[in-house]
Amino acid sequence: MGAEATPPSKFSVVLQEPIMVTPAEPTENHVYFLSNLDQNIAVIVETVYLFKACEGKDDNPGDVIREALRKVLVYYYPLAGRIGISPEGKLNVHCTGDGVVFVEATTDARVEDIGDITKPDADTLGQLVYHVPGAKNILETPPVVVQVTRFKCGGFVLGLGMNHCMFDGIAAMDFVNAWAEVARGVPLSVPPCLDRTILKARSPPKIDFPHIEFAEIEDPSEANVLNENLAYRSFCFGPEDLERLKRAVLESSHISKCTTFEALCGFVWRSRVLATGMKPEQKTKLLFAVDGRAKFEPPLPKGYMGNGIVLTYALATAGELMEKPLSHAVSLVQGAISLIDDKYMRSAIDYYEVTHARPSLAATLVITTWSRLSFYTTDFGWGEPFHSGPVTLPEREVALFLSHMKERKSINVLLGLPPRFMGRFEHYMQVDACKD
Repeated sequence: MGAEATPPSKFSVVLQEPIMVTPAEPTENHVYFLSNLDQNIAVIVETVYLFKACEGKDDNPGDVIREALRKVLVYYYPLAGRIGISPEGKLNVHCTGDGVVFVEATTDARVEDIGDITKPDADTLGQLVYHVPGAKNILETPPVVVQVTRFKCGGFVLGLGMNHCMFDGIAAMDFVNAWAEVARGVPLSVPPCLDRTILKARSPPKIDFPHIEFAEIEDPSEANVLNENLAYRSFCFGPEDLERLKRAVLESSHISKCTTFEALCGFVWRSRVLATGMKPEQKTKLLFAVDGRAKFEPPLPKGYMGNGIVLTYALATAGELMEKPLSHAVSLVQGAISLIDDKYMRSAIDYYEVTHARPSLAATLVITTWSRLSFYTTDFGWGEPFHSGPVTLPEREVALFLSHMKERKSINVLLGLPPRFMGRFEHYMQVDACKD
């Protein structure tokens, strides 16, 4: 397990003029409902997919991907609309058919020069995702922006900027893989379910839980990083590291079993608290998303296009995390997961309906896991990507779990901290340090 800094930018990109890609057929023109689970995470998520040249295939990838986009937008037509705000102050989508922003680009570099993108780097990878000039907020940015960059070796990169209010990771991968299926001329394996009204708030709303995930915590400690520049590091945990970590948890407690996610989640949370020197009485919150698709009653339909994830939380004082063994933090993570059932999720939806509250991130670590998303299955006709993943972290408080390379047996943990804390954090992120 090691930590690595992100390398500097290695190439420059020349952009062509952007165009609007509209659905291949007329689509409905109406205001599209977004559920309360879509409201709280309206951030632009940027991802890239790296493809090598395919011997004997002379097609221009930009042409193929653009034409497939026209066709798949017939199924996913809200993506060709524009985000708006309802009279109640909630996000919605105006299905105008204006289209998706599409840009082609070229570079003299080879696609292999990009390196290992499991260590996201906004300076390098940011050149591969188009940013709408002058857009100051999400209302001025279309829900989906596409850039196809051709490299001198014949390889190319598909760069996407997609608003999280349109879909979570699972739904986003359904869309990208459907798009690729259209490009290959095969039927959609997972047709989208566009109806988000199945997650409407109840009338009247019924709040059954306190929903501490939305609560604000005072952060008087020097660990408050809001106004500091951050150093980003990636920590790779191989299969042996992950097994040792789980053994360390089980050997130090009454916990009889734990998953890799639970052990790693508790480990990163505790390590961050130890490294940042929080005062013992300081409260600290952990937030992470749980896929609620199968937990709703009835379960969400296959292909549900929106956000089916629900935030859950663990809360502790810094002192108890520092003084108690790692197994204590892991047990708090397990308790947070056990909260999530239909009753809790419906209550969270109704809580937002009443309060319009957004989760506070003060004294909070947000862990998001992409380690199970099907990034490596997308095939537009050039085979599956040899690398794929995010460009950067969406928020300063976020730690991201990524599968490492195509084998997906290792997990990369990426996060940022002020440089003055990073050395200590690197120490505590050694598996052997979990007993400190």
